[in-house]
Amino acid sequence: MPNSPESAEDRLIARYFRPLAKHPGAFGLVDDAAVITPPPGCDIVLTTDGVIAGVHVFPDDRPENIGRKALRMNLSDLAAKGATPLGFLLSLALPAGIDEAWLAAFAAGLGEDAERYGCALLGGDTDRTPGPMSVSIAAFGAVPHGKMVRRSTAKPGDHIVVTGTIGDAALGVRLRRDESLAKRWRLSEAMSAHLKQRYLLPEPRNVLANAVLQNASAAMDVSDGLAGDLAKLCRASDVAAEIDVARVPLSDAVRAAVAAEPAAIETALSGGDDYEIVLTLAPDKLAAFRAAAHSAGVAVAEIGRVTAGEGAGFVQGGKTLTFARPSYSHF
Repeated sequence: MPNSPESAEDRLIARYFRPLAKHPGAFGLVDDAAVITPPPGCDIVLTTDGVIAGVHVFPDDRPENIGRKALRMNLSDLAAKGATPLGFLLSLALPAGIDEAWLAAFAAGLGEDAERYGCALLGGDTDRTPGPMSVSIAAFGAVPHGKMVRRSTAKPGDHIVVTGTIGDAALGVRLRRDESLAKRWRLSEAMSAHLKQRYLLPEPRNVLANAVLQNASAAMDVSDGLAGDLAKLCRASDVAAEIDVARVPLSDAVRAAVAAEPAAIETALSGGDDYEIVLTLAPDKLAAFRAAAHSAGVAVAEIGRVTAGEGAGFVQGGKTLTFARPSYSHF
């Protein structure tokens, strides 16, 4: 648009992202900053996470899924803290080749989830990059003052519970990289699709945020693998954990893969991208949490106990498993 007072970036923001900025404190994305006011008596919970093409997502993943995944990763963190979403900031680094159709689909997927989870866009930044595409989100939530569920407050004797199923996404990534694994693992088409979908689009457990807030002694989301993330929780709480691998919830697809390739259990337990919640509960809180999860339609499984000591032991057939790579790590 020759001689327009608006830059190309201004027009991009107005076309694709201003419609997502429905919170009054976003000021329609025409200011340099946004304002949020937490509910009375609440603290603001802050978290940030992002995706880079070729690292967290495949470069040819559908743009609507990339936007949704980036937001859901952050929503998962809020859920594990017992927080109600308030809004988010978005930073985009876009390489050459990202066109209007890509941006339209990305914004549409992101907007659908912003609406679904009640987490409006508040602002952000857009840049060009010579490197791969990256999406970074900082999300904000609210909890009653002083009540955020931390990872450092587990106690010996607590039950250890995990939501959903573990290992789907990690095996989905392996399958995406090597389609021949479907035959080796004896997967049906539905099983293969399930594993890939769990990688593409996690299901953050925000419907359980209040139940986590009311019942958990400690919690964190499972993003870097159950084995590694539970070990982090144990270190923060100065406790140990003993997990019965037979009780870790696995989907039919993961069970089939592990039956065909027993070593795949390590990938399932340590590979990451589950975006489930692992939490500890005092014995008298377990029934209430189970009831809340049942009402919300989320499966939960008790997988072990917190004990005195250090480390997270995963016991299978009477033996403690050792992992070549206990947790996903970028470094």
